[in-house]
Amino acid sequence: MTKKTPMSKKAISPILATLLLIVIAVAAIVVTYAWVMTYMTSTGTQAGIMLRKDAVSWPNNSSIIIYVRNVGTADATIDAVYIGTSSTNMTLQSSVTYNPTTIVEKNGGNITITVTYSWTPKTTYYFRIVPKVGEALVFQESAP
Repeated sequence: MTKKTPMSKKAISPILATLLLIVIAVAAIVVTYAWVMTYMTSTGTQAGIMLRKDAVSWPNNSSIIIYVRNVGTADATIDAVYIGTSSTNMTLQSSVTYNPTTIVEKNGGNITITVTYSWTPKTTYYFRIVPKVGEALVFQESAP
């Protein structure tokens, strides 16, 4: 007896299978690259803002002047200033003026923040300066 093989079953040729695998691999690489670049761009912008306190001045009992510098690689826009007598008891300050503007330029740009705040001598105050994007500047300073 002779065995007949059915001719109705057909398979993909090895060349077509190889091409299909290459196309799938390239598509996966493109999707991964797009996701990583989007993530790194947003993270790089946040890390590019690095605020540093230069000095704090106490000109009279009703105001505080804070000198801030941006040593990062991206411009920062100051969004809020908080002051309090403990790190857990800070309040948002509404009477704040900025010189020249709320934007602190990258690579060493500086800003002068004047806050109308009634302070007591020989008391430690806690500050949080919050940019729109990036890490907040948190520090404490004792009044003279």
